[in-house]
Amino acid sequence: MTDDKLAVLIDADNVPYKNVKEMLEEISKNGTPTIKRIYADWTKPTVSGWKNVLLENAITPIQQYSYTTGKNSSDSALIIDAMDILYSEKVTGFCIVSSDSDFTRLATRLREAGMMVMGFGEKKTPKPFISACDKFIYLEILNDTDDSDKDSEKDSGNTVTKKTEKPKRKKEPLSKVDGRTIKLITESINDLGDEDGWTFLGNLGSFIIKKKPDFDPRNFGFAKLLPLIRSIGKIEIDERETGVNNIRHIYVKVK
Repeated sequence: MTDDKLAVLIDADNVPYKNVKEMLEEISKNGTPTIKRIYADWTKPTVSGWKNVLLENAITPIQQYSYTTGKNSSDSALIIDAMDILYSEKVTGFCIVSSDSDFTRLATRLREAGMMVMGFGEKKTPKPFISACDKFIYLEILNDTDDSDKDSEKDSGNTVTKKTEKPKRKKEPLSKVDGRTIKLITESINDLGDEDGWTFLGNLGSFIIKKKPDFDPRNFGFAKLLPLIRSIGKIEIDERETGVNNIRHIYVKVK
């Protein structure tokens, strides 16, 4: 975890409300979310599911009426707030939560100002927005179990929803370890390698994200980078113990 102060800005019209708790936990690994705001026309029934989520996670709702049919005024409100926060100098980074490419220019502008920008969205998020972020995380990987088997029953005279849970299934990976992924990893190892070709694993992960912001071992069904590398087979792994406490450092090299 770093000491970065982060502004979390959520586009409620373009992301689902499930896994928000997991998303905030992910954000906390990268800094402290000091500002948490979510934008929508809260008069619409389509965003009613957010109500309990906002209360549980202390997220401030920002009301933005849709003045014109077919136009998303919430986007404009989020962008204006982001620029106000930028010039207030209260944060060192932004988390933009949306699957909408409309925020591509905003992410680019924030990075030009020296801000760290994390993006969160669904797998359908357009590539330009993903590329404009320092790091992009797919919301689907934040919960590694499939909740689609849950059955909901609503009492006719109650507002309470009863859920019958079936055994949870392991989610299918979002992506497969294909030739492009292997090439990305092996080329990155060679780019960072010393005279003998060895690369420190900790540096490798950060370097790959600079090349491909949405790279995450969880996309392929692996919790960490090392198990993903082990699955490839053509990469040699060396575990070295250093220091008086025998701290383990892992180095990798293309065979």
